[in-house]
Formats: sequence, C-alpha cells, structure tokens
Amino acid sequence: MNAELISNIARKFGELDAVEAVVLSGSCTANCWDARSDLDFYVYIHQPIPVSVRKKIAGEFARKSEIDNHFWENGDEWIEKSSGLKIDIMYRPLSWIEGELNRVLEDNQASVGYSTCLWHNFQSSKPLYSANGWFKSMKQKADKPYPAKLREAIISKNYPILRNNISSYANQIQLAFQRHDLVSLNHRISALIASYFDIIFALNQVPHPGEKRLIETAKARCQKLPADMEFHINNLIVSMTSPDWEPISSALTQMIDGLDRLLKRERMVA
Repeated sequence: MNAELISNIARKFGELDAVEAVVLSGSCTANCWDARSDLDFYVYIHQPIPVSVRKKIAGEFARKSEIDNHFWENGDEWIEKSSGLKIDIMYRPLSWIEGELNRVLEDNQASVGYSTCLWHNFQSSKPLYSANGWFKSMKQKADKPYPAKLREAIISKNYPILRNNISSYANQIQLAFQRHDLVSLNHRISALIASYFDIIFALNQVPHPGEKRLIETAKARCQKLPADMEFHINNLIVSMTSPDWEPISSALTQMIDGLDRLLKRERMVA
C-alpha cells in the first residue's frame, strides 16, 4: 500500500464542504490485503458532490477512470497513474449509513444473507479525515457488543429457508436440477451458502465480513463451526457439475446436517 497516495486522496476530498469524513476500508483494513486487492475509500457526505468535481479529482490521480457508477453504491473507479492500483471511491450520505446501522444495531433487523456486512465495514474503517466528530461518534456506536436479539433474528430468518420451508433453497435446488437449469442451480446454491454463512457469523456473534474469503475468515474468527465445514462447502460446489442428483443431494444434506447439529448443540433451534 502507498501511504502517501492514500493521504493525498483523503486530503483532496477533505477539502470539500460536502464531506464529513473520508475513511479507508476493505482488504487493507481487514488484514487481508494482497497484490490483487484494491483501495476502498468511503466518502461520507452531507450533500452530493458534483460529478464535475469528482472528475477533476480523478484526473489528478488516475490514468483511467469511471465516474458516477451506480451498479452497487454510487461511486467512482480509478486506475492510479503510477502504481496501476485499482481505487474505489464510494459516496455515502450520512443519513443513509446512520439508518443502516440503526436498522441492525438498534432495531435488530436481519436480512437474507449478509445481514451485518455494513456494520463490519464501518467497524473496520480507518479514518483519514473527519470534520466534526461525526465519524468518532458513529464508530463508538458501531463498536458495541453484538446484540443477542440480532443473533436470534438472523438465525430465525435464514435457518428455515435452507431446507425446512416449502420454498427452501434445498427444494429450489432440486427443482433447478430436475429442469436441467444450471444457471438457477448455481444461483440457488450460492444463495444457500450466503444464508449458511450469515447463520455461522451470527451464532459466533461476529459481524459478517462480506463475500470474500469467507471460509478463511470463519475459521480464523469463529470458535463454533460445523464439523468439516470447509470440506462440505467445497463438496457441494463441486457436486454442481454432476449429471446425477444423488451427489448433489448427499452434499447438500451433509452440509446442512452439520449446521443442524451445531445449532442444536448451542440450543439455537429445536
């Protein structure tokens, strides 16, 4: 990582009246940076920054840029001139992030998969510029212990749809196989794994780190894991290529059975 580059980018955005805080997050603050990682900046704003201003800032640092993307969050993407580093600049209104954190930490609302990713993102953010103490105040709020009600809500929302409900992922996976619909099969297995990990991180009262390096992170940060978790996940993914239902069904059953045993041992499900 280039500390001078990071500092210069933060300083440029910090000069704008619309900006309350600039933070660095992602791989470089989660101790999993590697040569393929990019730099993730989050710019917390009172009001939108004009696109013309964003283009001007990008022009100072980037040899190639895409300005005002709206594919995920509103943001800009750069390729830095000298290093070739990919740089993501994401713009977040203060009211939006406050609402998202309140939804999880105060209202204890769960999602289907990835329930606490924004909380983790905020927790792991490193401040580079902060104007009026807003970021420090919000960081103190985000650093609270994992709410017991949130843990219960995430498990209650995600566990039944693994295989218990009529519309469960297990049933959808079987239907996709019977229809020879490989796109749907892939989609449903990915969604099942997302809910599976949401349950595991909630059970361990660990904020969800996002979609990357999930097995590695779970093994490092979670004390309570299904037996042979990594094997069963990999086995399910490999089984997708089988022309027969039995290997997929067996892999699916073994993976969910392992989670069942863990949740029952922890008295989280009947």
